[in-house]
Amino acid sequence: MTDVGTLYLEEVFRNLRGQKRLADGAMAQLSDEQFFSAPDPESNCVAIIVKHMSGNMRSRFTDFLTSDGEKPDRNRDQEFMVGAGVTRSEIMEGWEKGWRLVYDTLKSLTPHDLTREVTIRSEPHSVLQAVTRQLAHCSQHIGQIIYLAKYLRGPEWKTLSIAKGQSAAVNAAMAEKFKLR
Repeated sequence: MTDVGTLYLEEVFRNLRGQKRLADGAMAQLSDEQFFSAPDPESNCVAIIVKHMSGNMRSRFTDFLTSDGEKPDRNRDQEFMVGAGVTRSEIMEGWEKGWRLVYDTLKSLTPHDLTREVTIRSEPHSVLQAVTRQLAHCSQHIGQIIYLAKYLRGPEWKTLSIAKGQSAAVNAAMAEKFKLR
């Protein structure tokens, strides 16, 4: 039987891959103009959320087990600004690098590592706490990306989950699928 630590690491990895897939699906529906468009001056555009998440992932998961998760070279405030001439491609390059770093780090962890101590802004966390914190952080911001993309696309939005009015049909199909097991 698989131990709970292994199950936890596998589930976090599966969940983060699913979250990224949702964000990528939402962003794929946006034009470059929409990617950089915010609903109002106090809101973030998708580009800024992606830039912030990329900076967060780089900081937290570079030398994850051996250095503070808030790296001295991180400028978090800069993550919430997009300079003139910055392209979507440049922002997405950071996004992909950040996710690769997270995935590679998670794959390197063992169940024994979950009780090890790491720090984030000098505050001690177990690896389990730090990984769970990252999952929550990513989920929060990916929800924002999806909401913004849906708002910006309006009636042209293609749902990433169960379409309105389709719950009963999906539930029936799932019941049938798992009844066969």
